[in-house]
Amino acid sequence: MIFRGRWTQIVDKISVYLSNPDPSGWHGSLLCLYQLVKNFEYKKAEERGPLHEAMNLLLPQLYQLEVRLLPDPSEQSVLLQKEGLKVYFALTQYILPLDLISKEAFAQWMEVCRQVVERAVPPAALQPDEDERPDLPWWKCKKWALHILYRMFERYGSPGHVTKEYNDFSEWYLQTFSAGILEVLLRVLDGYRGGHWVPPRVLQQTLNYLNQAVSHGHTWKILKPHMPAIIQDVLFPLMSYSAEDHELWTVDPHERLRRLRVSRHGGSDAPPLVLQETQGDASEDHGHAHPNTHQHSHGSPQRDGALHMVGSLADILLKKKMYRDQLDQLFIKYVFPAFTSDRGHMRARACWVLHYFAEFNFKQETVLIEAVNLDRTRPPLRQGSAREGGGRHSPPVHAELPGEGAQVHRAAGQADSPGAVDDHPGDGERGRHGRDAEVGVRIHSAACADRRGDMPALGHDLQPGTGHRRGSDEKAITAMGLLNTIETLLSVMDEQPEVMRLLEPTVLQVIAHVLQNAVQEFYEEVLALIYDLTSKQISPDMWKVFELLYQVSRGGDLGEGPVRYAEWLRKYTTRQLLQVFMKNGIDHFTDMMPALHNYITIDTAAFLSDEQRLLAIYNMCKEVFTKDCGEDPESYAAKLLEVVLLQCRKKIDQAAPMLVELAATRLLREVKTSELRTMCLQVLIAALYYDPQLLFSVLQKMPDFTNHFIKQWLHDTDCFLGIHDRKLCVLGLCTLISMPNKPPTLIEMAPKIVPSLILLFDGLKRAYAAKAAEAAEEEESESSEGGDRGSDEDEIDDQGQDYLENLSRRALAASGAQGMNISSTINDIDDTSDDDDSDFEPNEETVLESYTTPLDVEDCDVDEYQAFKQVMTAIQGQDPEWYNALTSNLNEQQLKTLGEVCVLAEQRAAARESKRIDQQGGYMFTQQAVPTSFKFGDANS
Repeated sequence: MIFRGRWTQIVDKISVYLSNPDPSGWHGSLLCLYQLVKNFEYKKAEERGPLHEAMNLLLPQLYQLEVRLLPDPSEQSVLLQKEGLKVYFALTQYILPLDLISKEAFAQWMEVCRQVVERAVPPAALQPDEDERPDLPWWKCKKWALHILYRMFERYGSPGHVTKEYNDFSEWYLQTFSAGILEVLLRVLDGYRGGHWVPPRVLQQTLNYLNQAVSHGHTWKILKPHMPAIIQDVLFPLMSYSAEDHELWTVDPHERLRRLRVSRHGGSDAPPLVLQETQGDASEDHGHAHPNTHQHSHGSPQRDGALHMVGSLADILLKKKMYRDQLDQLFIKYVFPAFTSDRGHMRARACWVLHYFAEFNFKQETVLIEAVNLDRTRPPLRQGSAREGGGRHSPPVHAELPGEGAQVHRAAGQADSPGAVDDHPGDGERGRHGRDAEVGVRIHSAACADRRGDMPALGHDLQPGTGHRRGSDEKAITAMGLLNTIETLLSVMDEQPEVMRLLEPTVLQVIAHVLQNAVQEFYEEVLALIYDLTSKQISPDMWKVFELLYQVSRGGDLGEGPVRYAEWLRKYTTRQLLQVFMKNGIDHFTDMMPALHNYITIDTAAFLSDEQRLLAIYNMCKEVFTKDCGEDPESYAAKLLEVVLLQCRKKIDQAAPMLVELAATRLLREVKTSELRTMCLQVLIAALYYDPQLLFSVLQKMPDFTNHFIKQWLHDTDCFLGIHDRKLCVLGLCTLISMPNKPPTLIEMAPKIVPSLILLFDGLKRAYAAKAAEAAEEEESESSEGGDRGSDEDEIDDQGQDYLENLSRRALAASGAQGMNISSTINDIDDTSDDDDSDFEPNEETVLESYTTPLDVEDCDVDEYQAFKQVMTAIQGQDPEWYNALTSNLNEQQLKTLGEVCVLAEQRAAARESKRIDQQGGYMFTQQAVPTSFKFGDANS
């Protein structure tokens, strides 16, 4: 709804109804106002002018209506209050317009929210069942008030965690509102510990606010006296095994295990985060508040809660020496006994705890041996006996498996525990060479002790070619566990090539069985195995798997019944695999992407040695583009084409035009998302970088496409994200402007080219700063022993606030200390709000950047800053007229920015040369003669 163009009287209409004493029009006017605000919710500050003009009139009226309604506890009144709070939240959740909302107005709204949270609910709000209560207006109103309080604190009122425009505001907020709001929130928690019912979302937002507050000295002083009681009477019960957990374990144990695995904290994240923040800085003060596990039985909810706390505090316990010295005894006394518990949820919790201490160097070798061999007598998780609530007790799963499966489970039983499967707890052992050798020998012995493979043996209980189970659920779960276990072993052993070589034949049988019989439930796991086996090198057998993989995506008939792997390879050739396309294979293209990327980049020479392999990649991408797969798989296909062009530069001149035409043709059809459009543009840019003449020879065959391509590229410059995309875009533009024969459209668009480059360099500066700050933080975290915060010192915390903003600020501080003036702002759209009852989840910035190309390697010879400087210098000297067309419209700030880019180019060149000399063992220059200023346009520079 563009109200100014289509409904010019909307603001006046809303104003009339809000100011009308007749309540019959209030609800409708609030709904209209909410939609009006939502229309501008995600727009930039400079695009919100019409909204602010409207809210100058409507916001005071909205506040007056809220104040008028507050004393009335009726259901209809509270429903209207909730709608008003939703409007205010949508207005302020991403941008707090300080020119629209003065400090006085802001304080008025904060008081409204405080009163809503503090006031008691009527008896009617407690009469329905607990599952139905959160939907009542009284609780929803409190939820939205807490949404506002937390968002204002987290995004605008937390010093050290906010963008620069809110620095002064955050200091004012902390001093003005902390005491009053925390007093109300502590009352909420006190009521909860006293037995009063509180909705989960209200409790979550309350704890979120506390999590943010404990990182500031001012608010920590207020909270500190209350934290022992909060930990013992609020956090600990929330983290313990509840009646709801028991019901889920009894009814659907698989879902309970899934939730345990996917959550970083083994449940709701709010209580563990508060615990981490608190204990990270004051654990000596609060040690007495931790429950004593001696007082509880092995299967008690309290013991589960204690283990939950231990796992949540793993990072802190591993950092502080006073705790590290006691971890051996902690595991012997409390964690290992849980593996022998008769209660499945306790064994699952023990696995979860062990996972977060996987990188800990136990002082006693016997403790490590115990951790590795926990399931010699009984497995940590008996998947068939998960439903213990029903009195059922099944034997361990590895007892049902043939020789190899049982031995794999015994050698690495902990690998199929929740969390361990997906995150590979054994990764921490890689640096321990002696232990690696022993574990590697045991894994190899287990994998090769029997010629029968796990999946072929289990295949008798699966219907070939359909993927449907004919056996029990337990056997399907066992198969999933085996695949995950094998994948974990491969991940752990990826630095041991001799072990990988010995494991490969056995794993190949598993892969062939699943793909031959189209057991689609296991495609994701098998594709992960293929990725692991091709991550370092690609054997001849794995190239044959590439043909098998392509057959899955193309959908050829693999025949009926089990076909041995070697027989299949003799029967089918790559050329035969080009004929048909399986209906369901294309659904797994994104899962295939990591393995396909390996085949292209790990052994490029072998990939190009058979032209059918490149043709297979082309056909797979073509099918994704032409079938109705959705734009997400299409983005992956475009990325794969880009990877081929950059990885095989100057080596596929005959095939490259086909790849370019594929991406260009997709751009001619409707594209709904900027991600797909940007990725298709990147394919063309990669082709331009590959060979400009090749690209334009293809585009010229498509009427007016060259003009469309250049204009769309410059228009979408802000859609290129991350380091790789921006770097390629810069290199592409540098190639474009340095071409001797320039397309007419390029000359026409000349004034927009350099501003687009400035935008890209600004983004690169932020991205490089974030990357460097993240690396420095990881290094500091690894070497830090931890320390207590001073009473008034604020901490910058990347878990409790917007991560990218913190990285930006830290990078700015670091660059300032080094004399480099960098201006950086990293915006995000992170939010924990909900539009009604569901949370908004932002998109990732760029998940495709993990698929690297030669431009992304650390020692890449191509530097986009130096390339730009060289191109602009050459144009200035050789073609002054073209140079003037590119730069004549630049303002003073843009010229200054270009000067900074050139200075940075010289600094990067000096740093690269210094690193090269150092790697050669020569003299390490401690002082490079690089310029500190650059006047753009100076011919002598």
